[in-house]
Amino acid sequence: MTGRDAVFARIRRSLGVTGTEPTRREAVAARLAAAPRGVIAPESKLDRAARIGLFTEKAEAVKASVSRVANPAQVPAAVAEFLRRNNLPAVIRHGADSRLAALPWRTTPQLTIATGKAGPDDRVGLSHAEAGVAESGSLMLASGPANPTTINFLPENHIVVLAAGDIVADYEAGWERVRSRHPGPLLPRTVNFITGPSRSADIEQTIQFGAHGPRRLHIVLVESA
Repeated sequence: MTGRDAVFARIRRSLGVTGTEPTRREAVAARLAAAPRGVIAPESKLDRAARIGLFTEKAEAVKASVSRVANPAQVPAAVAEFLRRNNLPAVIRHGADSRLAALPWRTTPQLTIATGKAGPDDRVGLSHAEAGVAESGSLMLASGPANPTTINFLPENHIVVLAAGDIVADYEAGWERVRSRHPGPLLPRTVNFITGPSRSADIEQTIQFGAHGPRRLHIVLVESA
């Protein structure tokens, strides 16, 4: 028994419970299912086209770049174009996300694809977002083998694929999207919110990009899933 287990066991004994009582579990489940929503931003009333437009505007305002493609088959070409435009090596790393693995990378033979966690020598990382939040232009990325968190922080250049249908109005709707895709008692260990490339003004109040993560963030927005 670990120290944590011992503490919880002592609390249960003092309360006279075991933690397995059906009524207690049902009460917790009901509370989670019926959790009231807080104050919702006005963006929650926007239609699909307006959400996509606002998300793009907000993302570009914080120095992210956005390219739009009609379908997933066009993603590899959009990735290759971003690399050429920024004179970057044609080598990218992504995790085990099935959506990224299914893309037709063979149509862009100039690209070299590596998979797994990012390391210090990786210059370009590729992730797939769980959702995009229109009210701030933020991306929501869930950790795990599909999209390792290291890819969010180690490479200097981060490319994120986002389905237009996954752009939601507000953060509350984003969390609902994450919960619906990860049913059950366990959510992803980490959910990262990414708003533009990494920056800091700690030194003489001068903005420096890439201070704690990627200096470039590029979003490939896919119109159809």
